[in-house]
Amino acid sequence: MPKLHASRPRRTLLSAAMALVLGSGAALADVPMTQVNVSGAEFSENAFPGVEGTHYFFPREGFFANWKRRGVQSVRFPLKWERLQPTLGGALDPTYARLIDKMLVQAAQANMQVILDVHNYGRYRGKIIGTKDVTVAHYKNLMSQMARRWSPYSALAGYDLMNEPHDESDAIWPTAAQAGIDAIRAIDKTRPIYVEGRSWSSAERWPHYNDELLKLNDPSNKLIFSAHIYIDPDGSGNYKNRISGKWDPDIAVNRVKPFVDWLKRNGKKGHIGEFGIPDNDPRWLDAAERLHKYLAIQCMPITYWSSGPYWGGYFMAVEPINGKARPQWSVMGRYLKEPKCKAIGPT
Repeated sequence: MPKLHASRPRRTLLSAAMALVLGSGAALADVPMTQVNVSGAEFSENAFPGVEGTHYFFPREGFFANWKRRGVQSVRFPLKWERLQPTLGGALDPTYARLIDKMLVQAAQANMQVILDVHNYGRYRGKIIGTKDVTVAHYKNLMSQMARRWSPYSALAGYDLMNEPHDESDAIWPTAAQAGIDAIRAIDKTRPIYVEGRSWSSAERWPHYNDELLKLNDPSNKLIFSAHIYIDPDGSGNYKNRISGKWDPDIAVNRVKPFVDWLKRNGKKGHIGEFGIPDNDPRWLDAAERLHKYLAIQCMPITYWSSGPYWGGYFMAVEPINGKARPQWSVMGRYLKEPKCKAIGPT
């Protein structure tokens, strides 16, 4: 995101309602070209475990159905490792894990798909994966428990291994990513695995930092590389200042092209896991329009940052306010599907 801010219970019987939402994961007829992030469960990074409804938030009844009515088919759902697994290598927190269970059931009832995103920047309680305090084995244990618990849910569309590894976590990230892949594939051999890149998963900087990821091995051959793009001057997503001076309406396309070209050179599939713009200037919308057109040609989905009713008037939020669509929807709502795209590109 922008730089702001118990062991699984044994189930012996499934109710008829649960049987409808458990399974191998339904395939969508078309590639969902416009997706949304669903924020809330990752809020309050310094309040662990925190209290749901105070420090962090899960979707309420009807949330997924509302987005489905707008034509959105798939979402990325950030979660916090510290909240999900309070002790490294230990059991999943029963309260937080059951809220994820419930969220996946709600999504399935709305015929929506969910990518689970470990939103941790290559860290656990501020300590880097690969250190003596937070080992690669600890991370592998997390991914194993996640796959074991949630692979039976039909709404699960895939696993995003880690949000925006950066700086000190960059060196170990390819090793940790392979451990995550191995953990998932020991349990779930069918769903895609989304791999973010070093240096904040920047699309613009991707080729300079991520050739090591080409060595990753997925026996199911379902890796999707996932980059992020923001179009303020430093690419942080803070958008501290309004547009001033000379403006390039192709800034978003130019920032994503290095990632797309890298994918094409190496025969890989790609996805934009985060993109967001302010709601205060139509020039941002023009840049977004050009980006959508370019990615639609490539058959590459784009995931907006962010939805969720807990942002209030946050300038990048796309959650409608009192039923009224945000300005960004005027672009994203026109690119929900691309009929020629039957698989994720680039093409």
